[in-house]
Amino acid sequence: MATVPVFNQAGGEVGTMELPDGIFGVEVNEHVVHMSVVQYLANQRQGTKSTKTRAEVRGGGRKPWRQKGTGRARQGSTRSPQWTGGGVVFAPKPRDFSVRLNKKEKRLALKSALTSKVNDKRFIVLDQLALNQIKTKDMKQVCDNLKLEKALIVINGVDRNVALSARNLPKIKTAAVNTINVYDILKYDTFVVTKEAVQKMQEVYA
Repeated sequence: MATVPVFNQAGGEVGTMELPDGIFGVEVNEHVVHMSVVQYLANQRQGTKSTKTRAEVRGGGRKPWRQKGTGRARQGSTRSPQWTGGGVVFAPKPRDFSVRLNKKEKRLALKSALTSKVNDKRFIVLDQLALNQIKTKDMKQVCDNLKLEKALIVINGVDRNVALSARNLPKIKTAAVNTINVYDILKYDTFVVTKEAVQKMQEVYA
């Protein structure tokens, strides 16, 4: 088991905590992590773009001029792709970009990402994270105490004061245990988690 220090909100070390190898000490599978990131980004795409082909554009039923004798190139419709207002060649249509991974792959990717943070010493455990009021300044002070620049903060459940206080910090994101994903874990330099959240993760992802 990996042993990591536990800090308080003031940035002081108040103890240590052992992390279970089943979640934070697995063999990192880079391929599955890559597939998980591809899945996340692909599933963010709406796939709603749509333009009209020449068959769908209004008008253009009459031949613009006679076939021969005018000196101009032959044309059959004013809605051909080369005309202004004409249809689009190979027009993009609504489509589903979603990618699927099975449950075992998703779980392995998440564990691999968490393990990589522990191995890189980018994993911080807090004894607790609690704010008395919604105030960005207070959350900024906690981040300064822990020397956080770009961090994902994971808490157990939803804490409105913490979530709203961190909302205006551009490089800080908060998340509940059941909402974390591989993309966010890798995107943010530091992974910050409370002791309660670590225990919850053992229940959810073990």
